[in-house]
Amino acid sequence: MLPLSLLKTAQSHPMLVELKNGETYNGHLVSCDSWMNINLRDVICTSKDGDRFWRMPECYIRGSTIKYLRIPDEVIDMVKEDAHSKARSRAEMNKGRSGGQGNMQNQNQRSRGGNRNNSNSRNLQVTSAPGGLRQVPPGNRPPAQGNKVRK
Repeated sequence: MLPLSLLKTAQSHPMLVELKNGETYNGHLVSCDSWMNINLRDVICTSKDGDRFWRMPECYIRGSTIKYLRIPDEVIDMVKEDAHSKARSRAEMNKGRSGGQGNMQNQNQRSRGGNRNNSNSRNLQVTSAPGGLRQVPPGNRPPAQGNKVRK
């Protein structure tokens, strides 16, 4: 489960945000972006010591100042269910794409000489000649460059 997908699912749900400086913000998530900057509405801010409170209609919190987020369990369950349903639909799509045609393609390749391991081409070497490329049987191969011919 990715944090941003969790935040996108948590929109319009209540959450608690604690900042690195110790302040906490309780409110309903309005929006978030890819840097985890968030907008909250109906916010209650608590000081680091917990002795002062502020009520605000809305606030913006920069993502780099967030220490942690507390999100209701129901939102986490929603994200898990959504991830499972997406995985199931992907699996069904992959089954539908193959549709049994993959085996037919393999058979067609074999019948057209697409299989490299057939016995006719295993012992042939392709060499270049003035008239183009030609296949040479094993007994008539020219020596490799830089190697001496042994008799």
